[in-house]
Amino acid sequence: LSSSQSLERPKRNVPLGQKPQACAETCGNGNGPVVGLTAQQRVHRAGKPHQCRKCSKSFRHQGKLIRHERIHTGERPYPCGECGKCFRLQQLLTAHQRIHTGEQPYPCGECGKRFSQRQHLTAHQRTHTGERPYPCKECGKCFSLQQNLSAHQRIHTRKRPYPCGECGKRFSQRQHLTAHQRIHTGERPYPCGECGKWFSRQHTLTAHQRIHTGERPYPCGMCSKRFSRRYHLSVHQRTHTGEKPYPCGECGKHFSRQYTLTAHQRIHTGERPYPCGKCRKCFSQRSHLTAHERTHTAV
Repeated sequence: LSSSQSLERPKRNVPLGQKPQACAETCGNGNGPVVGLTAQQRVHRAGKPHQCRKCSKSFRHQGKLIRHERIHTGERPYPCGECGKCFRLQQLLTAHQRIHTGEQPYPCGECGKRFSQRQHLTAHQRTHTGERPYPCKECGKCFSLQQNLSAHQRIHTRKRPYPCGECGKRFSQRQHLTAHQRIHTGERPYPCGECGKWFSRQHTLTAHQRIHTGERPYPCGMCSKRFSRRYHLSVHQRTHTGEKPYPCGECGKHFSRQYTLTAHQRIHTGERPYPCGKCRKCFSQRSHLTAHERTHTAV
């Protein structure tokens, strides 16, 4: 063989005495034994040659891998020019900026209501169609959004992966943590255009605005009663079904509402988070505090 032919010959990492095998796919690479070949063929067949070194998830394009890796590194290279909040993806920044601009480019073809994000429009359209394509494997309940199903499943697993850096309280959903953190910061970024009242959550503002419009977009399929909030409809429907999806981990008692479970759990913990401003007596429920305060104002 000539020296040029020797230089062009590819190196093969094959154990001594083992015959190299060519890849059955189109690349013709014969650099490895059967084990290496199987892994290489998976790359071809999956069509996702870019693998994350942290979690081994694979991607079709290098750019998608780079964006994915920011989940592990925490990198957020896209800052908002208005409030300084940073985002992992450009499209998340674009969606966020509509909070500041008020832009709602996605209209519903049925009722004309507009949304700032396409997924919010998709979710809304299911209120017209009744579609709920995401079922829970534990209890069979169906949801219109994948993230709603994921959040619901934490009722069964009791997983709370989002801790507050200020007080250590943990939450099952990221948006609940974000809303909770505004208790510490006092931030209320959502103003009502009618009365000027400010809110810490977008959906709380939307629900509040129905006081002005009188809108009740959530009908009960059992009795035709209508509600201004989806949550109120869900709670109401449990009066028909008898469903009580919130179990107490201490005594096993079940409740139809999360906040009823939370109030009940204070029987076990002894927590009394509602102090009276007059005498500093503390109560486990806000309603008990309200009733007590009347003893100070009664003539």
